[in-house]
Amino acid sequence: MVIDVDEAGFQQQVLDRSRQTPVVVDFWAEWCGPCRTLGPVLEQAANAREGKVVLAKLDTEASPRLAASYGIQGIPAVKAFRDGAVVSEFVGAQPPAMVERFFDALVPSEADELIERGDEASLGQALEIDPGRAEAAVPLARILHARGEDDEALGLLEPVDGSFEADGLAAHIELEREDPESIEDALEALHRSEPAESIEALLDVLERADDGRREELRRIIVGELAALGQADPRARAYRRRLGTALY
Repeated sequence: MVIDVDEAGFQQQVLDRSRQTPVVVDFWAEWCGPCRTLGPVLEQAANAREGKVVLAKLDTEASPRLAASYGIQGIPAVKAFRDGAVVSEFVGAQPPAMVERFFDALVPSEADELIERGDEASLGQALEIDPGRAEAAVPLARILHARGEDDEALGLLEPVDGSFEADGLAAHIELEREDPESIEDALEALHRSEPAESIEALLDVLERADDGRREELRRIIVGELAALGQADPRARAYRRRLGTALY
């Protein structure tokens, strides 16, 4: 989709619209030769995505104040907006391959869309497209584990690299199979989807655990901390307590 936009319509056509659909703004001018080269490339990329990205063309000669407010010093200048803010940009005429990559980064892939649905079938399809994708493997493994299909859950988690949540869930499943009584309170909290409560219970167990269980407990706690998120105000205290318990 390609639209023309000016200063009067920028708020609605770009900033507000970008809260639902990414908007790429092409800052250009009639006299600019590179703009005439880049313009068709941008339009082709936008049209190929069938409404998943909007291309808004803004004539800097007609809207100089708006161009200045976004720091436009040379054209063509291209800025991508999502949720009302600039998320990526480039300056100058670029080859089609680079423009395609720029647009690709703004549009959810088929796997992303399946993960967003979150149901078992969609998560499985996402892993067929992108094997080892943590965002699909972890929630699907949780579904399988809740159903008692632990071997299948561990099989999904094994190829996932670099995910604390995946590693922590694998350790959780393994320890629950080997010695469920050792983390009974934490397991109850985990089953209720109460990450903070489960972390506290796991830390209590870790502080009195023997060496044979400490590494598994550490992996579980780190995974639950990743699920809790760094923005949670309790996360720093939990990490500090974890470090004290380990060292």
